[in-house]
Order: sequence, then structure tokens, then C-alpha cells
Amino acid sequence: MSINKPTESELEILQILWEHGPVPVRFVHEILVTKKAVGYTTTLKLMQIMAEKGLANRDTTNRTHIYIAAISEEQTQQQLLDRFVEGTFRGSAMKLVMQALGNNTASKEELDQIKALIQKIENEE
Repeated sequence: MSINKPTESELEILQILWEHGPVPVRFVHEILVTKKAVGYTTTLKLMQIMAEKGLANRDTTNRTHIYIAAISEEQTQQQLLDRFVEGTFRGSAMKLVMQALGNNTASKEELDQIKALIQKIENEE
């Protein structure tokens, strides 16, 4: 299933919805203003657009409209990653991993988790 690609601002809002579940616009706005200058009406308009795009659902049964993410975090991450790998690394997951690990930023624990994941994939094949 293909989703609309969220903009950077929509992705920030989705992250709040994924973390906090169904919430009103005011809640989302209060978190956003701790990170950047944004007006309430801008937050409201963005969330309305997200509902139109199918990125969020809006419950209008009460006076305060409640929003919830309409797409899963995992689905969104996978689709954005697929597009990134295709566009940046010509579809090569190996080039992505080599670039990421070449920066020597992975901790020993992260490297152990990567090794365990590789082992699991090899065992499933």
C-alpha cells in the first residue's frame, strides 16, 4: 500500500501522534512550540491537510477535534527508507549500511544487534 509522503512538518506531527495517541490539536501545538516557532492556526491547518491526505484521522464527535495517526510508524519508516535507499544509494542497502558504519558511530551494543540481525536473516534463508 502506498502512502502519501509526509512533509517534514507532517512527520513531526506524526511522531507526536505515534507517541501520544489520540490527542487534540492544542496538545500537538504545545509540543511543537517547544521545538520551533509555529502558530496555532498553522498547526491546525497542517493537521487538517493531513486528514485530507489520509495521514491522520479526525474524530469530530466532540467540540474538541481529536486526531490520531492514520498510518503506522513502521509503515512510514519503511516507505521513507525504501525511497531514500532507491534515490540516494541506487537501491543498494549494502551501500547504505557501509556508509552508515563507515562513520564509526555505532556502539558495541549496536554492532552486536546488527550481527544478531544478520545471523537471524541468514538462518531464515
